[in-house]
Amino acid sequence: MMTFLQRLGRNGLNVAAGFGRAGILFWQALWGWPDLRAGPGLLIRQLYFVGVYSLIIIIVSGILIGMVLSLQGYTVLVRFGAEAALGQLVSLTLLRELGPVVAALLFVGRAGSAITAEIGLMKATDQLAAMEMIGIDPLKRVVRPRLLAGIISMPILAQVFNSVAIWGAVAIGVSWLGVDAGSFWSNMQNSVQFGDDILNGIVKAFAFGVVVTWIAVFQGYDAVPTSEGISTATTRTVVYSSLAVLAMDFLLTAVMFGV
Repeated sequence: MMTFLQRLGRNGLNVAAGFGRAGILFWQALWGWPDLRAGPGLLIRQLYFVGVYSLIIIIVSGILIGMVLSLQGYTVLVRFGAEAALGQLVSLTLLRELGPVVAALLFVGRAGSAITAEIGLMKATDQLAAMEMIGIDPLKRVVRPRLLAGIISMPILAQVFNSVAIWGAVAIGVSWLGVDAGSFWSNMQNSVQFGDDILNGIVKAFAFGVVVTWIAVFQGYDAVPTSEGISTATTRTVVYSSLAVLAMDFLLTAVMFGV
């Protein structure tokens, strides 16, 4: 019994220490003036790396998910003679839930894991230590651009996902299944509210971007500088970020749309 309590207490202290190190890293990375010697080049390069490189998987996945959502929604609505409401079903589901959540999970798998592996490799090859020796803060030079790039990119990628998913739903629902195009678009326009649906989805995507990128940069910066340590940190990034996205989605949904 004492051994179990000791192990439980040790694990609890390790978790608390990890949260503390992550909070300090987040604060130190964003606090203070940017490195003007590099200009905006570092941020632009990371925006291209985490944002543009993620567009392919976001667009392809969005189209396919929109097509599946339209097909599944039609099979349910047609039983009640309400297939004209397909546009309303698709738009609200994407804007409120599927868009931000699925885009964040795809972002984790594509960009989050890459950020962790890159920073972990820089730590393993002593590049971060070399920066400190020549007077460059690695938190400002390495962590901050990646953190800001993820925060900026995530809401944009979520809206791209929503847009292509809706067009995928149109391709199946209107072009293939024969739903009236006027009913599809009019029901969508009448049901979607900017403040309640679009803006709340953007807020969700922004929150997911902060948490996912924060976890990715912390796991890379805190990784054990070995090949096994980098592999473990990358796995933790994907697992922790996915769980964090799903937990935050429930909390944000309860606050935004709960009764």
